[in-house]
Amino acid sequence: MQNSVTPDAISAVLSNPSFDSSSDRSEIVVQVVDLKPIGNRYTFSANDGKTRVKAMFTASLTPEIVSGKIQNLGLIRLVDFTVNDISSKSTKYFLVTKCETVASVLDSEIDLEGKKDEEEGGEAKRQKLDHTPVNDVKETGITLKPKQEFVSKSASQIITEQRGNAAPAARMAMTRRVHPLVSLNPYQGSWTIKVRVTNKGTMRNYKNARGEGCVFNVELTDEEGTQIQATMFNDAARKFYDRFQLGKVYYISRGSLKLANKQFKTVQNDYEMTLNENSEVEEASNEETFVPETKFNFVPIEELGMYVNQKELIDLIGVVQSVSPTMSIRRRTDNEMIPKRDITLADESKKTVVVSLWNDLATGVGQELLDMADKSPVIAIKSLKVGDFQGVSLSTIRRSNVVINPESPEAKKLKSWFDSEGKEASMSSIGSGISPLAKNGSWSMYTDRVLLSHITSNPSLGEEKPVFFSTRGYISFIKPDQTMWYQACKTCNKKVTEAMDSGYWCEGCQKKDEECSLRYIMVVKVSDSTGEAWFSSFNDEAENIIGCSADELNKLRSEGGEVNEFQTKLKEATWSSHVFRISVTQNEYNGEKRQRVTVKGVAPVDFAAEARLLLQDISKKN
Repeated sequence: MQNSVTPDAISAVLSNPSFDSSSDRSEIVVQVVDLKPIGNRYTFSANDGKTRVKAMFTASLTPEIVSGKIQNLGLIRLVDFTVNDISSKSTKYFLVTKCETVASVLDSEIDLEGKKDEEEGGEAKRQKLDHTPVNDVKETGITLKPKQEFVSKSASQIITEQRGNAAPAARMAMTRRVHPLVSLNPYQGSWTIKVRVTNKGTMRNYKNARGEGCVFNVELTDEEGTQIQATMFNDAARKFYDRFQLGKVYYISRGSLKLANKQFKTVQNDYEMTLNENSEVEEASNEETFVPETKFNFVPIEELGMYVNQKELIDLIGVVQSVSPTMSIRRRTDNEMIPKRDITLADESKKTVVVSLWNDLATGVGQELLDMADKSPVIAIKSLKVGDFQGVSLSTIRRSNVVINPESPEAKKLKSWFDSEGKEASMSSIGSGISPLAKNGSWSMYTDRVLLSHITSNPSLGEEKPVFFSTRGYISFIKPDQTMWYQACKTCNKKVTEAMDSGYWCEGCQKKDEECSLRYIMVVKVSDSTGEAWFSSFNDEAENIIGCSADELNKLRSEGGEVNEFQTKLKEATWSSHVFRISVTQNEYNGEKRQRVTVKGVAPVDFAAEARLLLQDISKKN
């Protein structure tokens, strides 16, 4: 590998009208100049010492730039790239999808023109150029055919000689170079992609301020396994709805791209595609088709909490711990009985999660897993929905894909860990880290996150119905003289009264017991960087805050001694950080409406998850 730029490489590439990066490229080394970020990507100028051209790194190369592997004024070898047109200008640019670092930062920008002028003089340089063959490969390092060979025949003549009367899709494949999905961006001009329809939505009608219409979308996957969602509205939706068939392969061109709305996207891609009535969609029926490679973007089990009840689907890999028998569940919408099977998976975080397989996955793959459960197979599942049943739960959907014992580095690493130490390790359910929440609209600790100032500065919150948020804060004060608990029935937990003779009477159970239990009903002051508020907390949540039961705290209060253990326990609970799930309602007291904030769930702070949440917020703002 050379340690300098390839002279004339850029000019040779740009002057070749049919340049193909996979066959015409040899050693192309360029210098990175003017490297600067644009969103989650980086642009630069590629310099070969004589010519500069605008270029862009794909998002997959951003980590190498952030880590300093690729630097401004450094040298890189272009391994895979495409030459694209800037639609608004008559210029071209390189989109680099893969490269290798050749040399670190140089002192300055390379200028071979200036160097040669100094060494050879202008006249000697002209004589050299006059005697240099057009296809001399020693100077440029690139093999090009003479230019006249590319213009001697028209495209239609070449097609006729090679294929005769080929099908339209085949003609499209021969006259336009197929672009991989990873190379597409909103700034490209014309492109053609070859993709398989891996999911097709239903036609939906909508009505908004701009009128009525219809819309549907498809999920497309190319040969490399890259996915993108394409959406069609109105005339385009009616035109292409019947044409797109699930599982078939198509050539698509004349579409547009924009940044994907993270709230609604269903595939892992920074962009989404829109097709209009002028877009071209042709089935690749007479060509050899392909089976897209399934690409996964695995989420560790310990990080699932932040995806609960979100629209974003996740991919998971885990070791099978247990498989349940098939059960039948009655669907509410049509009362149809559908099969379901639960499997428990674990990974290196030593956390477990239950995945519900539905329909054919329950009876097919599920039965296969049941037969081999004693061997602890590794499975990878694509497109899972994260719910809040028992804290965190996963469910397959129609587009979910299950791969048993995949041949991937992640699977081998996970299997090696399980065989060496995982099978003996103590596992805990991921749902135990998040309080099971009631059926009252409250979700996970990582949805609807707000600061306390959002609640205290909006006194009308919860006027019509309760609203739910999650927040992070410190317990700053607990009143020691408040009524902190009530006497409760041991059976139904309702309040009891002391009986006339002895014992306690429960109205709910209509019976008398000799003993009762104490249950928390207390308020605590919570503070964060923006303000403070009083939270009402009940038994389970208060136990997590105080660290002991109400009966135990009452015992400490009644004990004497030089050290007040009751005060010490309350002091230990203050200035501890928690994540709260809360509801905000309006209560009327003496004719005045007041805000009431009630704790619905409380959990210790997971600093790794909090850091990821902050990074998500930063990426949304960028």
